[in-house]
Amino acid sequence: MSDQSLLSRLTKAPRVSDQKRAKARLKELVERTKREEEASALLAALESEALASLLLGIADNSTFLWQLAVTDPVRLARLVLDAPESNHELIVSEQANLFRHYRDGELSRDEVVRQFRQNRNAHALLVALADLGGVWSVERIIQSLSDFADASVRGGVNMVLTETAELGRILLRNPDDPGAESGFTVLALGKHGAGELNYSSDIDLVVFFDPETAPLPDGAEAPTVYTRIAQQLAKLLQERTPDGYVHRVDYRLRPDPGSTPTAVSLPSAYIYYETVGQNWERAALIKARPVAGDIPLGERFLQDLRPFIWRKYFDFASIADVHAMKRQIHAVRGHDEIAVAGHDIKLGRGGIREIEFFVQTQQLVFGGRRPGLRGRRTLDMLTALLAEGWITEKARDELSDAYRFLRSIEHCLQMVADEQTQRLPSDEKQLLRFAKFCGFPTVSAFGKALTRQAKIVQKHYALLFEEGPELASEVGSLVFTGTTDDPDTLATLRRLGFENPERVAETVRGWHFGRRSAITSQRAREVLTELVPALLSSLGGTADPDGALAALDSAFGRMPAAAELLTILQSHDRLRLLFADLLGTAPRLADTVAQSPHVLDTLIDPAFVVPLTDEEGIEEQVRQIIGQPTDYEEFLDRARDAARQLRFVNGARLLSDIISPAQAGEGYASIAQALVRVSFEEVRTLFEAEHGTVPGGKIAILGLGRLGTRELTAGSDLDLVVIYDYDQERRESSGPRALDAVVYYTRLTQRLVAALTVPTRRGRLYEVDLRLRPQGGKGPVASQFEGFLTYQKAEADLWEHMALTRARVLAGDAEFGQQVAKAVTDIVAARRGRKKVCKEVVEMRDLIAQEKGDDDPWDLKLARGALTDLDFIAQALILAHAHEHPGLLNVACEDAFSEAAKQDLVTAENAQTLIEAHRLFNAVFQWQRLTIEGRFDAAAVRPAILKRLATVAGVPNAKVLLATLNESREKVRAIFESTLK
Repeated sequence: MSDQSLLSRLTKAPRVSDQKRAKARLKELVERTKREEEASALLAALESEALASLLLGIADNSTFLWQLAVTDPVRLARLVLDAPESNHELIVSEQANLFRHYRDGELSRDEVVRQFRQNRNAHALLVALADLGGVWSVERIIQSLSDFADASVRGGVNMVLTETAELGRILLRNPDDPGAESGFTVLALGKHGAGELNYSSDIDLVVFFDPETAPLPDGAEAPTVYTRIAQQLAKLLQERTPDGYVHRVDYRLRPDPGSTPTAVSLPSAYIYYETVGQNWERAALIKARPVAGDIPLGERFLQDLRPFIWRKYFDFASIADVHAMKRQIHAVRGHDEIAVAGHDIKLGRGGIREIEFFVQTQQLVFGGRRPGLRGRRTLDMLTALLAEGWITEKARDELSDAYRFLRSIEHCLQMVADEQTQRLPSDEKQLLRFAKFCGFPTVSAFGKALTRQAKIVQKHYALLFEEGPELASEVGSLVFTGTTDDPDTLATLRRLGFENPERVAETVRGWHFGRRSAITSQRAREVLTELVPALLSSLGGTADPDGALAALDSAFGRMPAAAELLTILQSHDRLRLLFADLLGTAPRLADTVAQSPHVLDTLIDPAFVVPLTDEEGIEEQVRQIIGQPTDYEEFLDRARDAARQLRFVNGARLLSDIISPAQAGEGYASIAQALVRVSFEEVRTLFEAEHGTVPGGKIAILGLGRLGTRELTAGSDLDLVVIYDYDQERRESSGPRALDAVVYYTRLTQRLVAALTVPTRRGRLYEVDLRLRPQGGKGPVASQFEGFLTYQKAEADLWEHMALTRARVLAGDAEFGQQVAKAVTDIVAARRGRKKVCKEVVEMRDLIAQEKGDDDPWDLKLARGALTDLDFIAQALILAHAHEHPGLLNVACEDAFSEAAKQDLVTAENAQTLIEAHRLFNAVFQWQRLTIEGRFDAAAVRPAILKRLATVAGVPNAKVLLATLNESREKVRAIFESTLK
């Protein structure tokens, strides 16, 4: 045993709450040690009262640490019997150089991944023993944790670079040091960058690359290569395996994380910081330090950023920025008073954050003129502030002592379960147990020590901050603390455009007070308070700020959690503005965001601005999102995810004027077709595995209605007809559970409908209507081909042939689909008497009017002279004249009118009137379905939505819009009656 062993230097141990349990666990360790010959020396060490007390304290208080100790006595023996400094250096060195063992073939990749995590476990146990045993100071502990994180990132980067080089995607100038001259640098920020990492902290990393010096093969794209390397690094470090994880990685401190790739090019970074960099980013970069990859490149980058970080003149504006954020945190967390139970020792009053803010703000203010204030470490900078004359010796000493005390408590909190937490237990029993873990005999003694230190911190912090201005945004005061309205805040809200600022203030206070469960989590509250000014400003820019805020409040009431949504909105200005627009004018889309905040990610994808509506492109996206599900239930969930995401994107493109209403209809139809196709493939595969195939069997799935003409809306059902055929002499399927052909295709169709309609935890996909099949609801759900043809030729009513004018094959067997499509075309093109067609079309229209009404002027589907009349005119022209004019076949409504005019079936003037009316009605109808789910009640709809519909129609307001719609409908109705007389 070394004279400098950890065992020989133990000076303290946690107190034990449950002696019986702790001793039982220690006995288990002794028994395990006896079975490990290599750990035999540990048995003698366990006779030491100091070590036994330390292990008893760990066994009693930390399940995480005890598992590390008891599962590997050999490792524990090494950590206890050798010098902790030596063990630390050994683990750090091995972590940084694991890539060499992989490169030389000594370890497989899986073995490297495992050893990364085993090293972390060993280091976590080593640091805990040195900390709880009083062997290392706080400074040594946080530096050791940071050293290990450096080694993990450096070793991880070298591992990923080595693998990438093996794949031929990068050229390494020095395989022994892959990061050297790689054009790729990783900066550590936050506590990691400062060498102040806490026990179970995330590591904040930023990845930059230099596209000019990137050693890539010809044709390789640097953003793609380096982003993948960054993603692989994060996966290597944070993916949980049976051996645990290494570090949780956070890349969100990079420039504009909502719209930039994980790896950011240096030119883009320079432009960002020079143009839109904020004070909080300056504060973050104070602690930035290159830790992996091309270290000199990272150092040059930080050197070049000095003018941004360190202003030439004293920057007192920084105090206001930091002060505002800190006061918001207090307002939302209710930390106006120092507490013990449930207190947050990082963010609460008198906490670690106040010490850090105290130091960082003065660094930002004075560091531009005082290079001695440009260090990274909090304790070092307290000394530097004293040396520069900005604080007293008493302030330095008291804040340093408080910092060490609070960091020690923070480490104990995180040792309990290896969690990133800074909140003390609220339960009295748990708090007592934790107090003893920290070395205090009672909660009272612990609380007294904590309160004393927190009050000292609060006193010094108050001298710097508390006399500052009230919480404000760029547009004015926005304070929502307390229970009464702040007059300046109400004035600001009025300037922003809110008509009822008192209600706005009460709503926002309600969020802070936890009245919406979605925003009661620690993360959600923290982000919300920082976001509120910008969010209110965005809402104020909508057509109906009060309605938009009410919609957001309602969404919070329905959401299970809002942290993800708030973080996304915080990260990207354009998304925040678009979301505000959704709340004000497209609540249906806003509801989608509330249910699945991640759909907003699609709006910052460069592909968002591409007006994609074609079937092949959208089907490819659907298949990419669905991927390779492990089972049928996962397939159903992923299909619903795909539908939600792509329908949202399609609607958002319409909202953003990227696509027209007609293109939106094509987009929705393409999404539906893709989902029908992939659902049918999945269902068919599973069905055939169970029942085999029918000899000569083939199937086609038709889409009718607006799906058939590719004019689907956000709320449309799917009108489907399923047709099949088979070898009439062999009717039974070939599988283990054979079925008759008719039963086979009936059940297959039912399975398809279920796949499209069944609600899962991700919601419902579509409503499906099969009533346009032969004999409607009375007939079989799937029709045999010959029977279908016989029925259509001999028994079908004209309205059934009207439906077929909009039929289109969506899925099934391609060759059979062509056969069915031709048969449908032949049915539609059959010779009919014009008068008989027109008479039956008018009768059908009258029947629909009697059953569903036709007098609601805002119902652009069923109102007299609206879309149904236009569809019926087109269908009558097709059925009456397609046998002579095949150009009328397989065309949508507007094309049918154009063709009819060419053939002198209607006048050119009437055709133009019908086309313009259809475009107007279809556009407004698409927007109605986009904005409102269910019946469109103009009296209940927000004015902003009516205003948007008026804008779509090119008129100034809702009153003029209604007059325009009525005028168009009257013209259509007149043509309907004259054409079908």
